[in-house]
Amino acid sequence: MKNNIDHSDPALNMNPSVGNGGEPQFQADGDVPNLTTQQGVVISDNQNSLKAGPRGPTLLEDFVLREKINHFDHERIPERVVHARGSAAHGVFELTESLAQYTTAKILTEVGKQTPLFTRFSTVAGNKGSKDTPRDVRGFSVKMYTEEGNWDLVGNNMPIFFIQDAIKFPDLIHAVKPEPDRGFPQAASAHDTFWDFVGLSPETFHNVMWLMSDRALPRSFGMMEGFGIHSYRLLDKDGKSTFMRYHWKPVLGVQSLTWDEAVKIGGADPDFNRRDLFEAINMGDFPEWEFGVQLFTEEEANEFPFDHLDATKLIPEELVPVKIVGKMTLNRYPDNFFAETEQVAFCPSHVPPGIDFSNDPLLHGRLFSYLDTQLTRLGGPNFAQIPINAPKCPFANNQQDGYMQMAVPKTRVLYEPQSLEPTRPRANFKQGFKSFAEPMDDGVKGRIRSESFADHYSQPRMFFRSQTPIEQAHIATAFAFELGKVDTAHVRTRILGHLINIDPDLADRVATALGMALPEAPTPLAPIIDMPPSKAVQTIGITPKSLKSRMIGILVGDGSSKAEIEKFENAAKAAGARVKIVAPSKEAVLDDGTRIQADERVAGAPSVLFDAVVSIIMPDVAKKLAMDGNTLDWFTDAFNHCKAIAYCPATDEFILSKVAVKKDDFVTPIKELDTFIDNAKTRLWEREPQVRDLA
Repeated sequence: MKNNIDHSDPALNMNPSVGNGGEPQFQADGDVPNLTTQQGVVISDNQNSLKAGPRGPTLLEDFVLREKINHFDHERIPERVVHARGSAAHGVFELTESLAQYTTAKILTEVGKQTPLFTRFSTVAGNKGSKDTPRDVRGFSVKMYTEEGNWDLVGNNMPIFFIQDAIKFPDLIHAVKPEPDRGFPQAASAHDTFWDFVGLSPETFHNVMWLMSDRALPRSFGMMEGFGIHSYRLLDKDGKSTFMRYHWKPVLGVQSLTWDEAVKIGGADPDFNRRDLFEAINMGDFPEWEFGVQLFTEEEANEFPFDHLDATKLIPEELVPVKIVGKMTLNRYPDNFFAETEQVAFCPSHVPPGIDFSNDPLLHGRLFSYLDTQLTRLGGPNFAQIPINAPKCPFANNQQDGYMQMAVPKTRVLYEPQSLEPTRPRANFKQGFKSFAEPMDDGVKGRIRSESFADHYSQPRMFFRSQTPIEQAHIATAFAFELGKVDTAHVRTRILGHLINIDPDLADRVATALGMALPEAPTPLAPIIDMPPSKAVQTIGITPKSLKSRMIGILVGDGSSKAEIEKFENAAKAAGARVKIVAPSKEAVLDDGTRIQADERVAGAPSVLFDAVVSIIMPDVAKKLAMDGNTLDWFTDAFNHCKAIAYCPATDEFILSKVAVKKDDFVTPIKELDTFIDNAKTRLWEREPQVRDLA
């Protein structure tokens, strides 16, 4: 609670003086630095342009005005085509177990070493100004500033991708982006062009299953996994190769929103995940992930019932366990969002010696595409000199000139071989990057795809059948919602046919929700395999019971018990939660006369922003709130989203009696503090079928 509210205006302490026209001019004083132009010239007046007399025209000679407006006019750079909406943070990586027997990369061999890094999370389909909570894949990219050069781990929060070959990527993105003739929907896949593409591209269905699952609605960045999608190679000192797929596993566990919450949060707080990251770091509640790898040989890969070079296939953890070898902690928010979060450039081609690429055709397209796009976004080939992209180890090359060249090389030669300057940098065969010496099969070049990439249904089937019943209901309901937005009948019919091949029950549930008859299923290109279920692909089933980093909302008002508020606040924080005080007005006077400032007003902080809610109010406040639709929704939504609710007698008498809140095990009086704290660590999913229709 915020007591002793300071209503003084800090602007009154900024040495104001009155300028022409009577407006205050705030001048530098004491330790305040002078405001200057980009050339360092001190500015005397930043409020008035230079004019020919008090009412005369503005003069072109005003270089302060010209510089300020010119810079403003050019403040925006092209946003990313995909992953435009991003949030990021600085942190460190520490290796906890050496992989020296597999690789020479020091980042994976030197246990205990702290390596600085920068991590960016993003949505894929929406533009930079879209919301944080659409149903979408999330980007999960990490730039490690290793002593052997930058290593960019460019991944997503899902372990597979929609397509197998990079040549289809522009088509995928054009299909999911707003339809070009109408410019909508923004940040949404629920429209005809996306599902038309999906229905004609069966390879997409594994990622589509993940997209329809709760994994597409992360509760926070710190509660989602990260995956590299592709197989990479680790090379030891003798050049021997071991395949690797990497994982970022959140210490808080995988946790998600419900669809109804995601929709409402998008309206109440479009910056929900970004704000959560900012607040968590500022409070010292640092997000953490364990870094794990799946390691396997060429011979082991040949025994898999799928091709690991196919980016639409995951490697089940039950088949190849994830070996935890390190930990990432994000501990500092960017100092400047544009300079760091917006200008950071990730490229999967950035790897240190000891790490190399597999023959995944999607990966090979990305190795070209990511570098190519930075040239347009960041003004030319020198984007690596921007501080957030620059290596933190020594670097030198013979690259010359170009847009935004910031270095001033003092040399006569920028070429090799050369003999004029013996101290200029040269290649180092012993320490330098070496590619895997892969034996190549004899073959004919052609636009072909391996027959081992032909199975498009076995892994989606495994994914669906691995889910808990409530997660399966969420997936079916998501398909019904998305296809319900598709106007073209044959597109819906085609998708239902594919769903039959994945799971007939899933197809029937979606068809029933849409009021459609099931069509015939398309003939698979390869036999469908019933793979063993994998618990690791669940969301609800593996969500830990914990309050750490969750948010509790406490509703208070004039006359509320300070002691009762502090009791709940202290108990929630002791369990690892964060707390926000919500009230009808921005300020309230408690029972002991303390005037507090609420974090949020009820009208601006719906309960979808909290993981559990408490109400501690007096009868006169409860009577007024019982007439307010925002307050009634506050309790109804919390109940409908299966959250814990603790209520006081006044809330019970005047509010709960008016709303459809059944007093089940998760709706408890405030005297049952311990029960509420325990309930708030999870959700009562058994409640969901009682409050909404699920397919």
